[in-house]
Parts: sequence; structure tokens; C-alpha cells
Amino acid sequence: MSGGCKIAPGMQLFFLIVLGGAAGTAARFLLGVSVQAAFGPKFPVGTLTVNLIGSFLISLFMYLGVEKGLMSTTLRMVLCTGVMGGFTTYSSFNFETLRLWQQGSIGLGFVNLAATVIGCLVMGALGLAAGKLIA
Repeated sequence: MSGGCKIAPGMQLFFLIVLGGAAGTAARFLLGVSVQAAFGPKFPVGTLTVNLIGSFLISLFMYLGVEKGLMSTTLRMVLCTGVMGGFTTYSSFNFETLRLWQQGSIGLGFVNLAATVIGCLVMGALGLAAGKLIA
């Protein structure tokens, strides 16, 4: 009788995605807090930075994995669903934008809205372009 515990293949992927999510969450916290501390509390630049980088990376990973087949489905799922799922955050962006408006910073709220939506689209396009350069 072996002392090891066998994990079903589907559960292995699940646990890898969970670990990726934990790594992405930790990276989000460290980067977001560091950037926010450098720029101060007036504008949610930490969340914006995380979402811009995440938009670039998820587009890069999806292009390399789906379009070019340069990574396994498992790796792509761990990176995109796990790591990037834990790294990026719409809910924080939403709350911070609403908070700016509630505090009377209507202009800054719209700057955050535009910078996030337009910035994430641009970073996503850059991620695709980077993937095309790599592959």
C-alpha cells in the first residue's frame, strides 16, 4: 500500500488554477500597494496599473496559447484564469470610481473610467502585438 494520495486529473488543473490565483492576488497586492504609495491616495493609480498590466498580459498569453499554440491548454488556463484572474480587478476599479464621484471628484472619476477602459483596450492590443512579435 502506497502512502501517496492520488488526485484526479481534473482536480490537478483545479489546484493549479487556485495556486495561480493566489500568486496573482499576492502580486496584485504588492504591486498595487507599492504604486499607490508612490503616487499618493488622491487617484487609484495602483488599481489602474494592475489592470493595465493584466490587460496586456492576458492578451499576450491568449494569443500565444490559442492563436499560436505555443503553450499548453493547462498552462494557458493557469496563467489566464488563475494568475490573471487573481491579478486584475474590476470590482476595485468600480468601487474606486464610485467613491471618487461620491467624494465630489467627478472629473477624477471620469479620468479613472476613461483611463481604465481605453488604457486596458490599448494594453490588450499591445499584448496581441507583442505576441505576434514573439511568435
